[in-house]
Amino acid sequence: MAQHAPPARGARLGRAAGARTGSGSTESPVNGVVLLLPGASRFSPGPVRPLARALARAGGAEGLVTHTVIHGGESSREEQAGWAADEVVRRYGDVPVCLAGYGAGGAAALRAAGHAAVNSVLAMAPCLDGAATQDSPEPVKQLSGRQVLIVHGTNDARSDPETSFRLAARAKKANRSTCRFEVHSDGHGLREHQAEVVSLAVDFVLGAMFSGRYSRPVTDALAAPPPLGLRMPLASGFGRSLRR
Repeated sequence: MAQHAPPARGARLGRAAGARTGSGSTESPVNGVVLLLPGASRFSPGPVRPLARALARAGGAEGLVTHTVIHGGESSREEQAGWAADEVVRRYGDVPVCLAGYGAGGAAALRAAGHAAVNSVLAMAPCLDGAATQDSPEPVKQLSGRQVLIVHGTNDARSDPETSFRLAARAKKANRSTCRFEVHSDGHGLREHQAEVVSLAVDFVLGAMFSGRYSRPVTDALAAPPPLGLRMPLASGFGRSLRR
């Protein structure tokens, strides 16, 4: 079991949503946990809140719980994501964890993926700009053995989408279970196609955590060689007629 890190690191977990937990006879066991890592600004929440609601609806019956990791203190978001994964192990035991982040939280999800409890990573518009140089690139070794999905808007003016493409290309060499979707004409907040982004994220999380099955676009993206599976366009209307 992972060692429990003290909450003095500055992070805390928001209220659980999804599967009901506790000792009551009508409450269900927790079979997986999604840790939602918001961006740096509370005024630009991106798709995190609607994703939390969608995951609670779609995954609650399967025992899925979501917690938002509330950032605070001086430790890095990556360190606090690691603390949150430790806290999941302490609370729920040996269950798979998905790190799902947006913006700065997306970068933290990718960097903290080496935690033993993490089985999947969802990074939406990850802010990787300036985090690495050509001589010292963004690390990808920690993504080995994880299911990885990166989603980025092609018109993102805050975080260069080509940076996440280059990271995905390097990650794909060591981990075939890596894919990346491009949201054409969308910006950093992924507002124009938020419904499609949320549907894609839910499909990926449930497949990675429970069934091992994905929608056809995700399956194709995971199977396709670079660069095809790393520049997969997110189709308008994705999720409207999705059948799991």
